[in-house]
Amino acid sequence: MTEDRHKIAFQGEPGAYSHLACEVFEPDLAPLACPTFEEAFAAVREGRAERAMLPIENSLAGRVSDIHHLLPDSGLHIVGEHFFAIRHQLLGRKGARLEDIKTVSSHAMALGQVRRLLARPGLRAEIAGDTAGAARRLSEGGAMDAAVIASSKAAEIYGLDILESNVEDAGHNTTRFLAMARAPIEPPRDARLISTFVFQVRNIPAALYKALGGFATNGVNMTKLESYMLDGSFSATRFYADAEGHPEDRPMQLALEELKFFSSSFKLLGVYPSARERN
Repeated sequence: MTEDRHKIAFQGEPGAYSHLACEVFEPDLAPLACPTFEEAFAAVREGRAERAMLPIENSLAGRVSDIHHLLPDSGLHIVGEHFFAIRHQLLGRKGARLEDIKTVSSHAMALGQVRRLLARPGLRAEIAGDTAGAARRLSEGGAMDAAVIASSKAAEIYGLDILESNVEDAGHNTTRFLAMARAPIEPPRDARLISTFVFQVRNIPAALYKALGGFATNGVNMTKLESYMLDGSFSATRFYADAEGHPEDRPMQLALEELKFFSSSFKLLGVYPSARERN
């Protein structure tokens, strides 16, 4: 195995929350910063990284929509999930004063998690590509009345002052990350498992109701079901789902058989141990 394989790809710049998640959950792998989610997927596919750490949803701001669209065709497999507490810091240039701040920039997801801060009189929000990138640009010559929402690690890396700590709207602010790999990893069968899959139902009346009926009748707990538009079509909807159990478990097997019968497409994205925080 080459040195390049001992890496884990993430989207964003050094100091991003995905960077922190890599260090916490995969400390033996060197973080590899990628400008886009597509590049992070490609790094694993092409062997430049062993894993990818990608955010999929946040307890305050909701799902990371790009990931739902990219997962099915990424060529990668979900091999783990992690829940990471997000603690936002309001960062400014060295010597900046909190009372002088007029603009606050960050990634749209981060801005959606600090609405109470942004509601203060005189503050204007500006959307940036990512949290750490906003911090870097501020450090390179931003105005003294400008601030960013980013991590304490970003403050350390880019030499910024923390003007106000922990400005997230709620203490439960948590992002769920998926660990991705080129090949599936068979999880221990004695662990609590999550199966993640996407599907499209057939164009018949009550297709979704019928497709999901097998989960109820076979006692399989579906922990997440989300729909999203496919390829910009108002009539094509794909569903993303998490369910407890292994596809080879008899109850899950029967539930998936019924779902597939009423679906025009189905793809298993991964089977992996349930994170301790979920339980």
